[in-house]
Amino acid sequence: MFFDVLSQDSTTRARVCEITTDHGSFQTPIFMPVGTQGTVKAIEQRELDEIGAKIILGNTYHLYLRPCTEVLEAAGGLHKFMNWNKPILTDSGGFQVFSLSALRKITDEGAEFKSHLDGSTHLFTPEKVVDIQRVIGSDIMMVLDECLENPAEYEKVKESVSLTSRWAKRSKDHFDKTGERYGKKQFLFGIIQGSTFNDLRKASALELAEMDFDGYAIGGLAVGEENSVMYDIVEHTIEYMPQNKPRYLMGVGTPEDLLNAIERGVDMFDCVMPTRNARNGTMFTSTGKLRLRNLENRLRFDSPDEEVESYTSKNFTPAYLRHLFISDEMLAAQLATIHNLRFYMKLVEDSRQAIKDQRFLEYKRSFLEKYNSLNSK
Repeated sequence: MFFDVLSQDSTTRARVCEITTDHGSFQTPIFMPVGTQGTVKAIEQRELDEIGAKIILGNTYHLYLRPCTEVLEAAGGLHKFMNWNKPILTDSGGFQVFSLSALRKITDEGAEFKSHLDGSTHLFTPEKVVDIQRVIGSDIMMVLDECLENPAEYEKVKESVSLTSRWAKRSKDHFDKTGERYGKKQFLFGIIQGSTFNDLRKASALELAEMDFDGYAIGGLAVGEENSVMYDIVEHTIEYMPQNKPRYLMGVGTPEDLLNAIERGVDMFDCVMPTRNARNGTMFTSTGKLRLRNLENRLRFDSPDEEVESYTSKNFTPAYLRHLFISDEMLAAQLATIHNLRFYMKLVEDSRQAIKDQRFLEYKRSFLEKYNSLNSK
């Protein structure tokens, strides 16, 4: 069984589920570190395993351009290429293509774009994106969808939702006609769009549900709208998503975002926030964000976070970590990344336990009260 609901919180939509793939199973809520180009930045695969990562994310657009499908197929797929034996989810690359606003053209056939690397022209069709992900060998594949800027006009969003649905149908049809490359089963998720318009979100969700994907993602959020708007859209959209399939909120987000989305019934998350913040000298701690470059850390020789037992927090002080960043040492990004990802893993681990114990709202309140204490001083 690919998906199974293990526990349901009695007062919210929060739930614990299990997803099983040929590269292993994992429980949700889950956070997926972003490994865009076959690597999670500033942390190696052995360390990902040590901090508790169960599944990582790769990106079809970037992997298609570099190292390219020829290399990945010769290597036996991305798992072997990067020496990662746990599940991988690949985004379709739609967001990256549509962020190249000056370098792309959208038609019903697909998305034509120019490579950000060398300017060469390429065409992503729904079918080609499925084929690329077959070669990558990811356990969970995403359909090609159209992502819009925020805000966007209603009629433009309506047309985009229609296009996304047509592409989703073509993706599903092609997926059903093709087979996995390396003897491992693959699964396909649809992506619900609709910007901030509830009726379009409902229409998108219902149309995709009819296509019977293995799971469903909510796309097109965390692109500039207010957090309260995002939470309302998530809550509304989930009402029309299948109860017996995984729910994935793409590109989200902060610890607060994760907890609020878990409360509303989201199972899966990814975001560059923990790794990008780490490389910029900010650590997530149980009492809030710790900005390591600040002068106040120069003579601080305690643990940066006693509650999150990462390799970094157990062995290095804010003073030393500040020194590494000020000195522009590569180790700085590595140690901060190890900690931030462990922080996120602990957050979802504790959330799962709280749901099982029927105390999720109590856990959320307690976590946020402490998390916001540093920034409220």
